[in-house]
Amino acid sequence: MKTLSEADRLAKSSTVATIGMFDGVHCGHATLVDFLNRQAVAMGKQSLVITFLSHPRQVLHPDDAFGLIMPLNDRLEQIEALGPDLLLPLDFTQELSRLDSAQFIELLRDRYGVDALVTGYNHRFGHNNGETFEDYCRHGRRLGVKVLKAPEYLGTYAPVSSTIIRGQIAAGRVVDAMHCMGRPFRLSGKVVHGFHNGRGLGFPTANVGEIDPSLLLPHNGAYAVLVYIDNQQYQGMTNIGCRPTLNNGKQLSIEVNLFDFDGDIYGKAITLEFISFLRLEFKMCGLDELKHQLTMDRENAKRLLKEYLTTKQS
Repeated sequence: MKTLSEADRLAKSSTVATIGMFDGVHCGHATLVDFLNRQAVAMGKQSLVITFLSHPRQVLHPDDAFGLIMPLNDRLEQIEALGPDLLLPLDFTQELSRLDSAQFIELLRDRYGVDALVTGYNHRFGHNNGETFEDYCRHGRRLGVKVLKAPEYLGTYAPVSSTIIRGQIAAGRVVDAMHCMGRPFRLSGKVVHGFHNGRGLGFPTANVGEIDPSLLLPHNGAYAVLVYIDNQQYQGMTNIGCRPTLNNGKQLSIEVNLFDFDGDIYGKAITLEFISFLRLEFKMCGLDELKHQLTMDRENAKRLLKEYLTTKQS
């Protein structure tokens, strides 16, 4: 696959393209790009996926509380894994947002050699986003661009959309999000110094900081996670919240306890894969109750991680 820049220009009628944000790169996106690739082969052209560098909502409504499912680099990597010939990360600007669908199709035709445009099953684009697929086809006929509709994803966990997945993650339903995306939800950051309370309880934790602020966080609570540090995989449990039992104020923290691990990882890059929800965060009566709860959480997390890894390997 070749990654293009906006300055690149492609030969006339050389590509079959699709366009979208592709946040989460979920099973519906996989169905779309598979259809795109097959159409490109049938037409003897290259398949082109166009994605935006920033979410249109972040550009048009920057004050809205809105979190992305994945950072740009992860999104581009997952799109590449779907096998298109070409990938174009396009800057979504105010100027671009003012183009109607016909103007947008014309731009794709003239700059990027788009001979056929594949739309998602229920995708809308252009300033006049109330238009229908039939309107796109009408514009396409006038401009000499064939417009095709990809089939709907009809897998076990349909319907699937980025909006649905954001709702699942925000509610802590990380298993549902995993099924919709075909992989676990991930957060990456750096191990930073925290409150240092966990070691005294027998559950030393790594405090995860420097997380991309544009990303969505799961609901406050405890989760079973797979952890990646220096290309090594570890098992663990993480807590997202304000640690009410320890009276650490309202500062949100993300802390992970690695099972069967005792090393110095401060300053290292760390990635968490959220495998299963364990429980909501709540204030306990004291440290003894907290230690008891953490012990149960650890046993539950180990069981869930074993089940996940066994299923994944089978």
